[in-house]
Amino acid sequence: MKQLTLALIGCGDRGSCYMKYLDDHPEHFRLVAIADPLPEKREYFINKYNVPAEGCYESYTELLSKPKLADIVMICTQDKLHYEPAMMAIDKGYDILLEKPISPDPKECFDIADAAMKKGVKVLVCHVLRYTPFYKAIKKFIDDGKLGKLMNINHVEGVGNVHMSHSFVRGSWRREDESAPMILAKCCHDTDLLQWFAVESCTKIQSFGTRSFFREENAPEGAPSRCLDGCPHKDTCYYYAPALYKLPTAEVQHFKAVVAGHFDPTPEEVDEVLKTSPYGRCVYKCDNDVVDHQVVNMTFGDDIQATLTMSAFNKGGRVTTFMGTKGELRADMEKNTLEFYCFETRTTTVIYKPEEEFDQTIAGGHGGGDLGLMADLYEYVANNNPSISISDISISSMGYLMCFAAELSRHTNTVVDMKEYMFSLQG
Repeated sequence: MKQLTLALIGCGDRGSCYMKYLDDHPEHFRLVAIADPLPEKREYFINKYNVPAEGCYESYTELLSKPKLADIVMICTQDKLHYEPAMMAIDKGYDILLEKPISPDPKECFDIADAAMKKGVKVLVCHVLRYTPFYKAIKKFIDDGKLGKLMNINHVEGVGNVHMSHSFVRGSWRREDESAPMILAKCCHDTDLLQWFAVESCTKIQSFGTRSFFREENAPEGAPSRCLDGCPHKDTCYYYAPALYKLPTAEVQHFKAVVAGHFDPTPEEVDEVLKTSPYGRCVYKCDNDVVDHQVVNMTFGDDIQATLTMSAFNKGGRVTTFMGTKGELRADMEKNTLEFYCFETRTTTVIYKPEEEFDQTIAGGHGGGDLGLMADLYEYVANNNPSISISDISISSMGYLMCFAAELSRHTNTVVDMKEYMFSLQG
């Protein structure tokens, strides 16, 4: 069995999640180089994965200026820091695992795809939901023809009010100019899934969405700009930061590490950071500008209709209904259930029973998707054996085009013809 070598650029949350695969499968991958500006994060990976000192760098430019150091480079930086390291890595001949989104700029998405094709390297985008047992089962069910001809998809991306407040109101993805529009930052997973299931290309798209709730005019009377500055509503506010980050959920445990800036912080450390951190701000008085709910209507091919609803106002989780000429498939990712109503027998059958239970949140590895991605990456690169989930970056780029077109529609109140939109970008 061939062991592949890895170079990791960005030793934060996403990079550390993917590296967990090495804990159980060291025979598949060996981490030989890392790049991150924070010394404590470099130190963590040096100690945990025995990265040699000569393989540690403060920046991706240092790492990628060296002769090729590994088989695969993993780019897990912030959204707007994907393009340059990706282009440098392609030029060096690396195969790449690229964290989503590819880029918040449509031209950069296609530049990366074109460069990879010309260089003949593999670029796999981290659309981890494709790699979950749950969504693989849906894909196989549809492809096997058991649903008949697919006619409609109604898909709900429940962001969850806690996740929304942490990541998209207080956190790193709160502003379009610093990261990306919400539909891209959060829902590029979902547009990728929709095009995967539909098979045919998206031909038309329309979108509506606003930031309605997380605004200063909705702050309760007397609320200060920071939670710990004596907020009179601390016992009743859903988003009071010191209480929110003490919730006993795996998702919040994960968020606490982000707040503190290191792994496994104490409650006291979190409370101290919240006094000055962006995560301690009142959710109604942040500088956020991304939408908190949005709807996208799509046509795939000539006659497959789909809707995508993204909303902060729920517990969290994805729920999808697939309607075909032979029946209806209902999928609830959080509950890990797939139920099929058959028109012929007029019965409902559970068609999926997971071999093991997965936490469907980011803290639990996206329902097995994080580790599934790494397993399929190994087979793809080491044995040239792509799974049902593997997607070439040229296909991934089309899912991003849907997000950009949805934003164009939302801002201009128009229905966007996808062919015309593609031509406008090329011109």
